[in-house]
Amino acid sequence: MNVMRNLRVSKVTVNMGIGEGGERLAKGEELLEKLTGQKPVKTFAKSTNQTFGIRKGTPIACKVTLRKKKAEEFLKMALDAVDRNVSRSNFDDNGNLSFGIKEHIDIPGVRYDPKVGIFGMDVNLTIERPGYRIKRRKVNKRKIPKSHSISKDESIDFMKKTYKVIVEE
Repeated sequence: MNVMRNLRVSKVTVNMGIGEGGERLAKGEELLEKLTGQKPVKTFAKSTNQTFGIRKGTPIACKVTLRKKKAEEFLKMALDAVDRNVSRSNFDDNGNLSFGIKEHIDIPGVRYDPKVGIFGMDVNLTIERPGYRIKRRKVNKRKIPKSHSISKDESIDFMKKTYKVIVEE
């Protein structure tokens, strides 16, 4: 088989939407750093929403982008938190996968800490083939040809074989 046709997990992005800044966001960042082993980045509100008391530009969430070995390790823990069950609708047409973890204490080996509280998180996987760098590089940027792009079904098969994921209809 052609090695350029193999699929791999390019990155795992873990997002924690807190909805407010201050102490609660700091606790969320601390928890995310403990879970992933990497320092999170704050994300800011894009627009003002008066019903939720959110002003444009205020920090409301944090995220971490994991690659290579760290991504693989966290992905296995995150899939265990959802019992390796994901819906077919969690895959997009480009072969990426997104799912949510309702409570961080669902992750194996994580205990409840009353000082921190309970946080949920979104886990997003970017699945690629070798050669996808051509669409991100600065010089001589190109589009990925249709024959090299990943379909939803290819991504589902990859997740079933590699991570033993159960895909529900």
